[in-house]
Amino acid sequence: MNNVEVKLRKRIAVAAKHVPADLVITNGKIVNVFTGTVTEGDLAIADGVIVGIGSYEGIEGYDAEGRYIVPGLIDGHVHIESSMLAPKEFAKVLLLHGVTTAITDPHEIANVAGAEGIDYMLSSAEQLPLDIFVMLPSSVPVTPFESSGAKLEAEQLQPYYAHSNVLGLAEVMDFPSVSNVEITMLKKLAGAQSHLIDGHAAGMDRESLNIYMAAGIRTDHESISVEEARDRLELGMYLMIREGTVAKNLDAVLPAVTLHNSRRCVFVTDDKLLDDLVEEGSIDHIVRLAIKKGLAPVTAIQMATINTAECFNLRDRGAVAPGYLADFLVVDELDSLSIHAVYKRGLRIVDQGSVDEQAFPEISPMMSLSLPKLNAKELELKDLNLPLSADICNVIEIVPNQIVTHHRREAVDRQNGLFQTSIAKDQLKLAVVERHRATGNIGLGIVKGFQFSRGAIASSVSHDSHNIVIAGVTDEDMLIAFNELLRQQGGLVVVSDGEVLASLSLPVAGLMSERPYIELYQELKPLNQALSAIGAQETFNPFLTLSFLTLPVIPQLKLTDKGLFDFEAYRHIPVQADMEPSQP
Repeated sequence: MNNVEVKLRKRIAVAAKHVPADLVITNGKIVNVFTGTVTEGDLAIADGVIVGIGSYEGIEGYDAEGRYIVPGLIDGHVHIESSMLAPKEFAKVLLLHGVTTAITDPHEIANVAGAEGIDYMLSSAEQLPLDIFVMLPSSVPVTPFESSGAKLEAEQLQPYYAHSNVLGLAEVMDFPSVSNVEITMLKKLAGAQSHLIDGHAAGMDRESLNIYMAAGIRTDHESISVEEARDRLELGMYLMIREGTVAKNLDAVLPAVTLHNSRRCVFVTDDKLLDDLVEEGSIDHIVRLAIKKGLAPVTAIQMATINTAECFNLRDRGAVAPGYLADFLVVDELDSLSIHAVYKRGLRIVDQGSVDEQAFPEISPMMSLSLPKLNAKELELKDLNLPLSADICNVIEIVPNQIVTHHRREAVDRQNGLFQTSIAKDQLKLAVVERHRATGNIGLGIVKGFQFSRGAIASSVSHDSHNIVIAGVTDEDMLIAFNELLRQQGGLVVVSDGEVLASLSLPVAGLMSERPYIELYQELKPLNQALSAIGAQETFNPFLTLSFLTLPVIPQLKLTDKGLFDFEAYRHIPVQADMEPSQP
């Protein structure tokens, strides 16, 4: 008999009670995601698979003491790079919060390093006690309106579909290329027709969604209103309800969920920073919020487990039932989803808030050494000059806790024909500097909403091409922040009055660190203190907000290394406006 036959024989024998189980969980209240009920019975596990619910004997036992047994949570769409952690440390944080499976799109690192970035993420995820599945980046580069570090065509993506952990094609965000049947996009879509294709339908109306559905795209995580959510559900899409660090859509979208459509809804985090992951949680946080807002606990758990598994054709997980992987949580209460233990394939990975470090393999640091470093041309102070011949300008206005922005036209201050920042008007300078080939490209613009009273911040994390982005009150501090980023080969920097107040190094492609998550988490505290010192508000995360001001496929106004980009016009526009100021 081959290995599969041997394991199958054992599972059947345990289910039939001919031999004892490897592990039996007793005295647990089992959440049944198929019926929406809570049942009781022993949980028999063999070779990491649940083989029976009833009355069983086992070699080992675990008394749940009346606690609830909940399926392992699944994040249906997440960019690991946004946590700033390499996969191994990312896995530890998620497992502590009951997430046993994550479906990731590595398009951040792919836009920096191409296929080499995908290889790094797949290799780093091997043998981890968190299952990490990959959706291949569909947009590398995202658009021709910015400078990317790599280019991936259909021919380069196709071999990856043979990988057991690759599920399909990730968020298709270049709608014009889909709508206009652009040949390179057509080839990517055609190559993924036998797999899954995720959408990225920001700002799309119902007719545009028809085009996505016709192209084989079946999910979307960009709904920001009840109307948008209903459009997606009515047309047959899976509705991904996102609650991350910046994009928080649960409040607006949850009222669209009903008894009849809830099984077509899933939870995703998309982008969430490390401190929020540690302090709030991941999918567990969204489940708790949804329950507080009135969603039935079992329905919320369905949306975090079986719904996501079915959406991605992961038929071996998402439920506590015979034949399913023994991925489950032991929780004290459903409403609070307070986690007592986490099991992954029948092994207790988390026990009372501590993760089993021995369950994680050693990963060679050599894997990341060949990834691209920051390669930006050095700047001089004059490179940050923004010439203007008139006072009315196109201004990017931040929408707190959203990745969309508003397009404002406002009167600005000038001196000697150059833009001058204004604390009173909350108008700061924004710069995007190309970092992949030292071209010297610099996009300059004006941003409103940070409310800094001094200083500057800079980051090498800027979606999706990850050029260097800087926002500041003075050019001098902006230049110091830029130089510090180059010195530490990527990361986050806060500067004030000519001094670096705090920084965080992210040397893995300028996006991540392989250091222990607790070390990075501790370094975020002085970074946040430095943000407060320059006047940053606590109502949103300035760095994550900054990272999305460079994403031209999201409405309305963004900045790339090639200039100011108008999403509605789908082209670059001058900073200087030719219209009257916007009404307040």
